[in-house]
Amino acid sequence: MLGWGIIGCGMIAKFHARAISEMRGSRLVACYGRDKSKVEAFCSEFGGHAYDDLAAMLKDPSIDIVTICTPSGAHLEPGIAAARAGKHVLVEKPLEVTTKRCDRLIAECDKNNVYLGTIFPSRFHRSAILMKSAVEQGRFGSICVADAIVKWFRTQQYYDSGKWRGTWALDGGGALMNQAIHSVDLLLWLMGPVRAVNAMTALRAHERIEVEDTAVATLEFESGALGTIVATTAAYPGTLKRIEIAGSGGMAVLEEEALVRWNFAKANKQDEKILAQMNSNTTGGGASDPAAIGHIAHRELFKDFAKSIQDGLPSRIDGTEGRRSVELINAIYKSAKTGKRVLLRSDATL
Repeated sequence: MLGWGIIGCGMIAKFHARAISEMRGSRLVACYGRDKSKVEAFCSEFGGHAYDDLAAMLKDPSIDIVTICTPSGAHLEPGIAAARAGKHVLVEKPLEVTTKRCDRLIAECDKNNVYLGTIFPSRFHRSAILMKSAVEQGRFGSICVADAIVKWFRTQQYYDSGKWRGTWALDGGGALMNQAIHSVDLLLWLMGPVRAVNAMTALRAHERIEVEDTAVATLEFESGALGTIVATTAAYPGTLKRIEIAGSGGMAVLEEEALVRWNFAKANKQDEKILAQMNSNTTGGGASDPAAIGHIAHRELFKDFAKSIQDGLPSRIDGTEGRRSVELINAIYKSAKTGKRVLLRSDATL
């Protein structure tokens, strides 16, 4: 039986608790938050012992794994504390808000011989796995372009609901770092490393925030393919996020959890069946409501992380994997700020 602890009891922590409750051989042991009354209310709904003292919670020997649900720029400190207490660490996206902070967390977990994982549930949708398989099989031929498109909507009240929202220190960025990072991760997972970026960002529809609500970036992948990332939280009423890959041998479009296009020059017997089965999505995907997501993909990711620990195998989305999207988003912000092309690979050319 694996014991789990949750650090931070906001909205996303509820999805963690539901995922843990549906895992055989796992139980929620404890939860931590600064507001004891809120933690107690959370535990009364989901179980576990309520703590408002993190050090005290981490002394509990029945906790094997902690999940971190604090604001994005506050993942490092509880992650380090958990690692030093000998707990495995599973962190909500992003791993942290800068590569330096990511590197510190990765190093600390390595030093203390604990597993570190990053939560990107979209990789566990069957549709995304099918698209990844098609890339690996070369079914797209020579890929010419790959795009991540996230046109979501967040009200001003959303940003006003927490002092950390829309700040560089704790949100790490806006539409890119907070909302579109799932799609950025998927694009990197499917396409491989990015060599260079050009980008622009803007604040178009919100007030009293430091970060962007709109961003556009052009990418040059190491493979030679080109791509784009479009992200906004200013597009009413919001649409499902999309990943599009097109090449000389085929085209596929992933819309949230659905494959809405699946066409290949060299078709096989499974293609028609895949398109028929996978052309409808199951959630709203958070396009206009952050809570309009399911917990099933979280559960599958949690199960995979737990199995890695039990089997002594590398976790599928470890700290290094989690760092990749942060590195790319930081490069996009740098390009937007300087107005210059930013190189991520030493062999890239200006």
